[in-house]
Amino acid sequence: MIKVKRVYEPIERDDGIRVLVDRLWPRGIRKDQIDLWLRDLAPSEELRKWYNHDESKWEEFKRKYFEELSKNPKIDVLLQLIKKGGNITLLYASKSPYNNAVALKEFIEKILKVQ
Repeated sequence: MIKVKRVYEPIERDDGIRVLVDRLWPRGIRKDQIDLWLRDLAPSEELRKWYNHDESKWEEFKRKYFEELSKNPKIDVLLQLIKKGGNITLLYASKSPYNNAVALKEFIEKILKVQ
């Protein structure tokens, strides 16, 4: 199962492998709170700045981000973890519910549905 949650929320037993998918390390988070940091799966700096968590740009952001992800070989690292089974929790720092971790989960679920 793939979960998404803010990195500042309490760690739960069913989080499984906790994967940070932001480009920047979140303030106040210790390294032992995260199992894996896949910073290369975060949106490009250009896309991140353009989007700026503007909800009105959400659909266009996802389209552009999915395009980036489709060309990103690091997605295979995440897919291999998921295929091994167990829970995966994608972590993000943003306060906005419209963030790259939510979009990444949607992207992965589409890939897994096709395979």
